[in-house]
Amino acid sequence: MFSTLLTLHSITRWIVLVFLLYSIYRALVGYTTNKAFSKIDNAFRHWTTTFAHIQLMIGMTLYTQSAIVKYFWSNTKLAIRNLDLTFYSLIHIILMTTAIVLLTIGSAITKKQTNDKDKFKTMFVWFSIVLIIIFISIPWPFSSLSSRPNFRIF
Repeated sequence: MFSTLLTLHSITRWIVLVFLLYSIYRALVGYTTNKAFSKIDNAFRHWTTTFAHIQLMIGMTLYTQSAIVKYFWSNTKLAIRNLDLTFYSLIHIILMTTAIVLLTIGSAITKKQTNDKDKFKTMFVWFSIVLIIIFISIPWPFSSLSSRPNFRIF
């Protein structure tokens, strides 16, 4: 089950990133060209947040099942010196949870805006901040914090 969830988490990461990047793009274009905030824009706002929540739930399930995390919490004084263990046990989950909370707040504020330009601006700002946090938090193959392959398949 763990390897299946890990694969799903790896695949869903790309779905979240694609939706987030496209939502930011639509927000920027809508803001700069004074477009109306359409049903499609609202759908991307909604589905970006939904996929991010799905990713968070998969990630939290992995967190509770991870041997790395279990080792970290049973040997914290020794494990805290290992950046890879610390990354997955503390940094990754804290930053990703923060990103999803900010995404949810930004999505809710965007939805409540009455002016189309304000909707696009709010979505652009909040979703961009979230993207930066997520980029820092992903264990990219080139990351100095912890590296993993771009795709983890069974």
